[in-house]
Amino acid sequence: MEWSVNNAFKSYKDMEPKSTMDMVLIPNMDTIDIVLGSSEKGNVVPSAKPRKKTMTSVYLKYFETAPDGKTRRCKFCGQSYSIATATGNLGRHLSNRHPGYDKTGENVSSSAPQLSTTPTVIKKPQPQGRAPQVDYDHLNWLLIKWLILATLPPSTLEEKWLANSFKFLNPSIQLWPGEKYKAVFREVFRSMREDVRASLEQVSSKVSIALDFWSSYEQIFYMSITCQWIDENWSFQKVLLDICQVPYPCTGSEIYNSLVKVLKMYNIENKVLSCTHDNSQNAIHACHALKEDLDGQKMGPFCFIPCAARTLSLIIDDALRTTKPVIAKVREFVQELNASLDISEDFIQLATAYKEGSWQFPLDASARWSGSYQMLDIVQKAGKSMDAVVRKNEEMLGNRMLLNTAEKNVVNIVHNYLEPFYKVISEICVNTPPTIGMVIVYMDHISDTITTRQPPDWLKNPAEDMAKKLRSYNNQVCNIFIYMTAILDPRIKCELIPESLNSENYLEEARAHFVRNYYTTPFSSMTSGYSSQDIEDGGAVSFAEEIARKKRRASMSNATDELTQYLSESPAPTKTDVLEWWKVNSTRYPRLSAMARDFLAVQATSVKPDELFCSKGDEIDKQRFCMPHDSTQAILCIKSWTQGGLKLKYKSTEIDYERLMEMAAAAAADISLAGMDKKQK
Repeated sequence: MEWSVNNAFKSYKDMEPKSTMDMVLIPNMDTIDIVLGSSEKGNVVPSAKPRKKTMTSVYLKYFETAPDGKTRRCKFCGQSYSIATATGNLGRHLSNRHPGYDKTGENVSSSAPQLSTTPTVIKKPQPQGRAPQVDYDHLNWLLIKWLILATLPPSTLEEKWLANSFKFLNPSIQLWPGEKYKAVFREVFRSMREDVRASLEQVSSKVSIALDFWSSYEQIFYMSITCQWIDENWSFQKVLLDICQVPYPCTGSEIYNSLVKVLKMYNIENKVLSCTHDNSQNAIHACHALKEDLDGQKMGPFCFIPCAARTLSLIIDDALRTTKPVIAKVREFVQELNASLDISEDFIQLATAYKEGSWQFPLDASARWSGSYQMLDIVQKAGKSMDAVVRKNEEMLGNRMLLNTAEKNVVNIVHNYLEPFYKVISEICVNTPPTIGMVIVYMDHISDTITTRQPPDWLKNPAEDMAKKLRSYNNQVCNIFIYMTAILDPRIKCELIPESLNSENYLEEARAHFVRNYYTTPFSSMTSGYSSQDIEDGGAVSFAEEIARKKRRASMSNATDELTQYLSESPAPTKTDVLEWWKVNSTRYPRLSAMARDFLAVQATSVKPDELFCSKGDEIDKQRFCMPHDSTQAILCIKSWTQGGLKLKYKSTEIDYERLMEMAAAAAADISLAGMDKKQK
């Protein structure tokens, strides 16, 4: 699951004093006063003695009549209406602006209510006949939220026709200048980053990081650093640490320096257990330098691993190499289907008639794996329907999209050859985040598929390239670190470990690592990371030290028994929720569960699999590519943090967008009522 702020920030929030405001409005318009729980005279709307009412209604007791007898004013907020306003409209005002008004009792104060923590917006009485005025700073904050969710730079709001559109609605609307939006974004980024840093200080287990890279339209090379861990409730937590520019020439050295800077800023160098990279040589060199640095400082074990998803993507590209011209034809056909309602209806009817399945439109026509496999699927499962649609609409489509027999045969062979890949990718996209142990099992299955199947001659060269890439991946993950991570997956243990990774020596090394780092106390990893190694120095020791060492040896035996007992039991079913299993069994294995909590956080992929294999990734790539340098870090980080559940914060104050939306809806209702009032006159 994604990073849950309710869990990750719980301890931090308990320590942080509550702010006296739950939102910020800067600067406030002259027509609005913000009451912050004080009783200052300037914040209180004076009451006036009502004149005798000429009409009766249950709503009138919540309004008071002005001395001139021409207007009525709401006792809750001070909003004024013409004396001729229908009581039904007054009732709508109360329902929209003051839900629960009828439960406040008979005696309603004629002055604005005072609140202790939540800002109350009091509108000054408006001149008769004029529409209620709105604080348009609220609009600017809502636009900031829109820019974040849409991943758009502040320069978007500088487009004059957008500003003209707002002016059309209300000529008095004033948007902030572009530089002010940028300054606000920078301050929001700094404030929220401090919250992330503070939350990571509360993490008691080891963490894993993942690196991703891309270049923008400005030819600036960026690196994103994501951190993942398992909290004390046995839930995956993930947070984006930073998006930083990697200086030219963007080699391993520059990547390493940028990465270390981020780790030090968050003070997590001693907590990092692993790094998953994007398989590039520069990233490998950077991770190697980081390992040497951490080993030199004796920070504990550290391992870097390649991204399994990117390895699979490269392997699939090799398999699709010979069919690219055919896939291009089918993709053009699918794009025509998506663009024309008539043609798509023809296809649906023909597919039903030929019993070639049901198809949901729009079809995936992306150039990613999901789209390419969809093209193969259409030819294999709905080939007759495709031919019939092309012939029926030949005047529009021409005959260039018709596939000959040889092309159809090629598609059928590749489709069958890639079916195991389709199943594996579907599994890792659905079961997120996939554990490294289960991914190793999947990759072993892919290796068997490539080795055992005899492809036709035209597919042999691609198959050899596929096998080469897979061997490279296996060589990088065949180590004691990955072995320990895999056996701690209760679905795998030693039974499902691939042969290339299964070793008697690895099991003994795993035992030694477990005893050395987790045997001292049941929850050592949870409280202070790895304990120091129990190394017996030479020389004389005291009698007390001899007793202590005897106790340690007994403790080591008990700890070893935990691992032995765990491995002796049958693996859990493959559908088992790994973290739920450990949550239930942590009392049986108090020391081993501490190790599992560290190692199961290792990330098998450097990106979310569905963002790499599905059309969803196209939108992300476009947003990254088009974002200007002065907005990339702030916008993308803030978006990730808010999607993870973190409240948008300006300086030390949270922006209460729910409250802003309520105020916007209420203002719209007031304007509507004012319009109705004007018509009645």
